[in-house]
Amino acid sequence: MTIDFADESGITLFPELYETAEQVVSCALDYMKCPYEAQVSLLITDDARIHALNRRYRQIDRSTDVLSFPSAEYGTAGDFSQFEDEELLDCFEPESGELMLGDIVISAEHVLAQAEAYGHSVRREYAFLIAHSMLHLMGFDHMTQEEAAEMERLQEEILRELNILR
Repeated sequence: MTIDFADESGITLFPELYETAEQVVSCALDYMKCPYEAQVSLLITDDARIHALNRRYRQIDRSTDVLSFPSAEYGTAGDFSQFEDEELLDCFEPESGELMLGDIVISAEHVLAQAEAYGHSVRREYAFLIAHSMLHLMGFDHMTQEEAAEMERLQEEILRELNILR
């Protein structure tokens, strides 16, 4: 597993940012039974940058807590069998052979504000946003009540596996 990690926020959330990301990404992949080694990009940024990205890629003119940019579309969320198709070989990094899941962008300012608003640790909020985004990178969404309930259940189960609780 590779995490291309960058923190350009200028905000100190807590010291173990990379280690926590590594734990959550790994647990999410294991929990969803991803049969491949995988690669994820993770950028920690500020509200101004995530606002610009949200406006550019989603046409939503405001900041947000997390953005997910999956590298592939899934017929069924969490079903990795589609990658056995030779036409999808471009989803694998040529040198490492890892499945390129996509990019995660997190606003450090939102992490701090939401941790305070929800009354839990900054680490828990950060881990939650990574778990949430990992599910998006694996084809899950929350456009319907059923999808949202499924994502909420999976997020909580992943965090429970890591003992990162509210």
